[in-house]
Amino acid sequence: MDKKSVIDILEEIGVMLELKGESESRARAYYWAARVISGLDVPLETLIAENKLKEAKGIGKALSAKITELVTTGRLQYHENLKSSFPETLFELLKIPGMGPKRVKAVYEKLGIKSLGELEYACHENRLISLKGFGVKTQEKIFLGIQQLKRYQGQYLYDFAQKESEKIYPLIAQHSKVIQSSVVSSLRRKMEVIREIDILASTNDRTEVMDFFTSLKDIESVTAKGDVKSSVTLNAGINVNLHTASDTKFPYVLRRLTGSEEHNIAIRDRAAKMGFEMNEDGLFKDGKFIECKDESQIFHKLGLAFIPPELRENTGEIEAAGKNALPRLIEESDIKGTFHVHTTYSDGISTIVEMAEAAMKLGFTYLGISDHSQYAVYANGMKPDAIQKQHREIDALNRKFDNFKIFKGIEADILPDGSIDYDDAILATFDFVIASVHSKFNLTEEEMTKRIIKAIENEHVTMLAHPTGRLLLGREGYPVNVAKVIDATAANDVVIELNANPHRFDLDWRYCNLAKEKGVKISINTDAHNLDEFSYTYMGVGIARKGWLEAKDVINTMNLREVCDVYSR
Repeated sequence: MDKKSVIDILEEIGVMLELKGESESRARAYYWAARVISGLDVPLETLIAENKLKEAKGIGKALSAKITELVTTGRLQYHENLKSSFPETLFELLKIPGMGPKRVKAVYEKLGIKSLGELEYACHENRLISLKGFGVKTQEKIFLGIQQLKRYQGQYLYDFAQKESEKIYPLIAQHSKVIQSSVVSSLRRKMEVIREIDILASTNDRTEVMDFFTSLKDIESVTAKGDVKSSVTLNAGINVNLHTASDTKFPYVLRRLTGSEEHNIAIRDRAAKMGFEMNEDGLFKDGKFIECKDESQIFHKLGLAFIPPELRENTGEIEAAGKNALPRLIEESDIKGTFHVHTTYSDGISTIVEMAEAAMKLGFTYLGISDHSQYAVYANGMKPDAIQKQHREIDALNRKFDNFKIFKGIEADILPDGSIDYDDAILATFDFVIASVHSKFNLTEEEMTKRIIKAIENEHVTMLAHPTGRLLLGREGYPVNVAKVIDATAANDVVIELNANPHRFDLDWRYCNLAKEKGVKISINTDAHNLDEFSYTYMGVGIARKGWLEAKDVINTMNLREVCDVYSR
């Protein structure tokens, strides 16, 4: 069993223990074990083989035995016994914002509710109002959460879809009868939310390729099968479509299936104005098919520079390509470091030195530590004495490193009145200060905008984190006038974060170009709480590319000397 599956099962056990009313410490033990495992940089199989798993912090003999059973057998009897004691549909309720294990337990035991439909009906009947711990406002929030969940059904975060495509696509690409291939549609354009995975392959034997595709091991069911398109549902729940084309038509089909629909319509309109006919089969002039070897040639025939897939949203890319004025988009190789990571000083699970070593393995030359501030009690926010201790540790580590530097930062809460957690004397001890909203999301747009702008105007604030607070497929962003916030960051020389966690991708790519036009710099930050999450950096680069950003627009592309000039105190 892979690491992710082990983590999911440990977290599910923690939830079920809470549902059963077991002690909080028992549930927390499983949650903690899941977090520890997520941050391991040594394969679980190796730790088990060397009998070292029980030495990991927070994983004792009993938990080690359960994890060993999971990894070696692919199942855990304790987990299966627990799960059999609950209706399967009960776990749907946990997906609703505001419905944690305690509330799910309450509606299940007191009202007999065990499914999403039953809970929605109970809200219509106002049955939650009189339930202890709920009330009118809570019922309203739960009802809105149900509507939100229903709206998001059949959608998946980018990183999930990407990982699932990586299981299927290489098998298609390497098939002996496949000539060319590519992932297409929204995944190729690096959209933050994906409905389906689409793959295109050129071949001279469509039947054999489709037979191969529909018999892959990760498939739960085949929903359609044909020579031109076949569709399957993976065991993970997401649908995958395989499209086939002749090798001659491949560039045209690749461009068309990549989309977006709005971009394709605009391209067809341009072709028509130039005297071409463009349809699903390709580009024609006076009824004659125009052969193109790749997408670049298609764009060239239309008088356009090649348009990167990420930009194909009909947001001005065609006009810019016609003037040869497209930006030179940022590349993964441009990133030199990151500024927003958490350690064991707050709610991270890795130490400062572990995070630094992971950054160095990626070729980074600097790392900005920014644990939570004291207002974030839920995240073990740092008190002043903890800050002093952390700074001493960072100073000691920096004396040991060559050509690598750890910067002292903080993710300081923006308090409801717009002030920043900590007084000026403490804030002045940091190399950089990230300001962020983590509480009181229910302000009006005007109130929230004023709150954030006041924080931006604080002389110690250098960066604004996840500016809308959204959680993709989980929570809408709080109401805020993003354009006014961007204006304020420009006026105060404050950087805006593009939070690269795939649950956030915040700043939204749709605002990146506006920030760029205003001269606001962007920082692509992982918000990493463990070592694995450093990989989010490169997902963030994809979102930055969608936002038309170049290397010069992103501060993480600066070299160590340049960063020291800006942030070292």
